[in-house]
Amino acid sequence: MGVEFLKGHGTENDFVVLPDPDGLLDLTESRVRALCDRRRGLGADGVLRVVRPDFGPWFMDYRNADGSIAEMCGNGVRVFARYLVEADLVPLGPFAVGTRAGQREVVAHDDGTVTVDMGRALVTGASTALLHGVEFAGVAVDVGNPHLACVTTTPVSALDLRDQPGYDREVFPHGVNVEFVNVLDDGALLMRVHERGIGETRSCGTGTVAAVASWLHGTGRHTGKATVDVPGGQVSVVIDEESSTLSGPAVLLARGELDQAWWDAL
Repeated sequence: MGVEFLKGHGTENDFVVLPDPDGLLDLTESRVRALCDRRRGLGADGVLRVVRPDFGPWFMDYRNADGSIAEMCGNGVRVFARYLVEADLVPLGPFAVGTRAGQREVVAHDDGTVTVDMGRALVTGASTALLHGVEFAGVAVDVGNPHLACVTTTPVSALDLRDQPGYDREVFPHGVNVEFVNVLDDGALLMRVHERGIGETRSCGTGTVAAVASWLHGTGRHTGKATVDVPGGQVSVVIDEESSTLSGPAVLLARGELDQAWWDAL
């Protein structure tokens, strides 16, 4: 018998889901990289391992496509929550998910969307990103993981995000997700993102929260809401003084078994 897997996405930010309730899988960097490789594996932006801890809610062990461990993933939490519901591990409605950034309260809706309490979006200062010789002013935002959200009048559709944007490594010693954001209207944003350990993705949940926080900060506001259009779809973000929420779709599209010999060879 092989290793069970599912494939899913949240606004086309895609993941391999590995149910591992007893924590028996040896999820090495090489295995994560192979799983996420779009030629020699299943292809994904990351891996979500489903673990049942001795105490507390189901835990989302999230790994970036390069095998590195990440604190939090907003789109991943939605896909993770959708799996828990469809596997009859939790009922539809509100429940909690454990992450390395702390416990996250979620609500799984009957239309397939999921709302996640993302915690506080903390603006920690200003910094800049450098992209192909052009400097972009940005705002550093902590959403359980580090972000540099750059609101710009340069059309984000014209940017080349194949390479990692330059950033201040003293401000972001563990790397950073970099968002480029256009304001379409009051409460409507357009975003593209380069994620650390992955590259450009079709969406980034924590990144959309950071984008809204950066936009609000630039207008002198601390609270508000906005829709955020990303290449993979649209999400809604609400930011309060002490918390933020992210709402959007979560899709499970395939399931099967990894060949045991392939897994063992890695």
